[in-house]
Amino acid sequence: MITIQSLSIRDIEDTMLNEFDRTQKTTKVLYQQGVKLLEKEDCFDDDWSTDKKHEITSHFKNVLKQGGAVIAVFEITKLAGFAVIEGKHFGSRNQYLELSYIHVSREFRGRGIGEELMVAVKKKALQLGASKLYIGAHPSVETQAFYKKTGCVLAAEVNEEIYQREPRDLQLELSSRKNVNAINLV
Repeated sequence: MITIQSLSIRDIEDTMLNEFDRTQKTTKVLYQQGVKLLEKEDCFDDDWSTDKKHEITSHFKNVLKQGGAVIAVFEITKLAGFAVIEGKHFGSRNQYLELSYIHVSREFRGRGIGEELMVAVKKKALQLGASKLYIGAHPSVETQAFYKKTGCVLAAEVNEEIYQREPRDLQLELSSRKNVNAINLV
């Protein structure tokens, strides 16, 4: 049984990501040239060390203290996926909140959990007063297919600070107002 819930600080444990499998092998990426997205070969592997996982759970706590949100998907008691919405609004009309993380553990991929998580994220973003989510998104073809499927488009306004963190990422946005009624957060 899958449950999706918005976490509180007391729900965050330093070891909660220890069994989370972030592994992703990339062979092709998309890159932006003007208003077009083009594909090229680029081979690399992504994974998180235990130290990185602990940094992320520490980040969860900071985000919650700063008015953001951490949303988790559990299969029974095992963490299947999570997303982090930062608490600071930005953009020309303060329309954006950053979706800094959205990940599904490798063993749970391909089951629609990411799409359900994205609906929950949009619902939470609306509750936090954002009309759009901003995503510095991994450039792999597979990751970009997920973002496209969930309604993401190239960002109308590029946040330079987020872009500079990882210039290979594609800068995307997602309206938080579309298709948000399907999920009830616990």
